[in-house]
Amino acid sequence: MTVELATEFEAERGRLMAVAYRMLGSRSEAEDAVQETWLRYAGALADPAARAEVRHLGGWLTTTCARICLDLLRSARVRRETYPGQWLPEPLVTPLSGSPTADGFAPDPAEWAVRRDQVGTALLVVLERLTPEQRVAFVLHDIFAVPFVRIAEALDTSPEAARQLASRARRAVTAPDSPRHTADPAEQQRVVAAFVAATESGDLAALVRVLAPDVVLIGDSGGQFPAARRPVTGADAVARFNLGLFGRAGRYAQRVKARPVLVDGSLGLQFETVHTDGRPLRLVTAFAVHDGRLTGIFNQLNPDKLHHLPDLGPDDGWPPRW
Repeated sequence: MTVELATEFEAERGRLMAVAYRMLGSRSEAEDAVQETWLRYAGALADPAARAEVRHLGGWLTTTCARICLDLLRSARVRRETYPGQWLPEPLVTPLSGSPTADGFAPDPAEWAVRRDQVGTALLVVLERLTPEQRVAFVLHDIFAVPFVRIAEALDTSPEAARQLASRARRAVTAPDSPRHTADPAEQQRVVAAFVAATESGDLAALVRVLAPDVVLIGDSGGQFPAARRPVTGADAVARFNLGLFGRAGRYAQRVKARPVLVDGSLGLQFETVHTDGRPLRLVTAFAVHDGRLTGIFNQLNPDKLHHLPDLGPDDGWPPRW
C-alpha cells in the first residue's frame, strides 16, 4: 500500500508545488508544505478503507496543502513585520531557452509544474497585501479554478464567505496602484532592452521614457546589503535611483556579469558582481511591463533567496547580450 500511496502522490506533486509556491512566494516553504502534505496523506489514508472513501484524491491533497499553507502564511505575516527592509518573493530563475530537465532550477517534472502558467513577480508582490485567508481563496479559485465549496473546506468557512474573500482579494490585485504586467515576450524584450540601453548610456530622459509615471521599484536584501528600505515610486525618482545603482556597473564592467533570464516566467536579468566590501553579490531583477513601459522593477539581492541560482559564465558581461 505504501508504494501505491507514493505513486499516487507523485502524480499530484507538481500541482501541489505550484499551488504552494503561489500561496507562499518561497520555493523552500513550498517544498516544506508539500512534504507535510505527503506526511498527512500517508498517515490519514494508509488504511485502504480510508483511501476508498476519498473519491477525488487531487481535491483532498489540494485542500490539505492549502490548510498547511494557510498556517505558514499566518506565521510568515508575523515574521515579515520584523523583516529588515522590503520583502520580495524568492525568484524562480530559468534560462530563456530552459527546459524542465536543464534550467538551473528544477530538474524534475514536479517543480517544472511550478513554472507553468506563471503568475509573475508583480502579482506575487501584490499578493503580499492580502490576508492569509484572502490569498488562499484567490490563488485556489482565480489561478487554479478550485470550486468555492472545496475552498471553504480548506478555510473552515462557508462557500459564500470563501467567495467574498476571493472577491476582496481580486479588488486588491486589480487596484490602480498595483503594477500591471500584461506584455507578451516580444514586448518585454523591447522594453527591457531599451531600459538596459538607457541605463548603460546614462541617458536620464531616455530612461524616464521607458518608465510608467507610477512605476515602483522594490529591493530586498534581507538586511545583508544596502537597499532602499521603502519602495521608490515615480518615473523620475526610479530613473535616478536606477542610474545610481546600475550606472556603477558601467564603471566596473570588468567585475560585472549579467544575463537575460526568465524570472517567474517573465523576462528579467541575473547579475553577479563584487560588493565594495569584497563580498560576492548576486542580483536578480524582475520586471512588470504594460503598454510599452515598465510599471515595476523588483531587485532581489538577499543571498538567502538566491542560493539556487546557476553560476554565470565568462561570456556573461555588462551590458548583457540578448
